[in-house]
Parts: sequence; C-alpha cells; structure tokens
Amino acid sequence: MITRFALFEGHVNEGQTEAFRAAVLAEILPKWKAFPGALAVRVCFANERDEGAPELPMILAISYPDRASVDRALASPARAEAKAATEAVLSRFFTGRIHHHITEANDHVLR
Repeated sequence: MITRFALFEGHVNEGQTEAFRAAVLAEILPKWKAFPGALAVRVCFANERDEGAPELPMILAISYPDRASVDRALASPARAEAKAATEAVLSRFFTGRIHHHITEANDHVLR
C-alpha cells in the first residue's frame, strides 16, 4: 500500500482550533474522499508534541493500492477541487506550509 501524507507545518490562528477542525471536516474532507483510487483517508489533528518539535496542527494521509493510483488521483479533477477547498480553509485559519511525502507501508498488526 502507498500512502501520501500532507504535513501541515505552521499554526492555526489563536482561538480558532475548533473552527479550523470543523471546516476541514465539513469543507475539505468530502473532496479528499472523492479522489479516484483512494482506499482510505485519515485526517489527524495534533493535540500534543515533543518539546522543540515543529508544530504540525494537521496531518493528512490518503492510501492507495499502488503508485499508479496515486498518479491518477493527483491528475484528477477531484484533486483540483480539493486544492481549492484547502486553500479556502487555510486562508481563514492557518499560517504555514504544506509538504507531501509518499510512503510504502509495512504494517505489522499486533493482537
């Protein structure tokens, strides 16, 4: 499985954490879920971090069966729609940058 992570590095405007989270889930998540070939979408909101660690108020992980599926999703109209929705929400609540990382998972399920 291939997972593309989006790391939102920066900060949410003071006092707007709950509004930011609600806007992400209401306005952007439906767009991310529409990516063709996506198997799972995970939106993670940070609650704590190690001292000195960079501030990452949100991490997005979208998993796909293979790299070709990632490429199709990135070239799709759904991505353009998601990008526009993301920019609209971030402009209201977030200061920082987004960087992406594509990973190959090696899951080890524990019982």
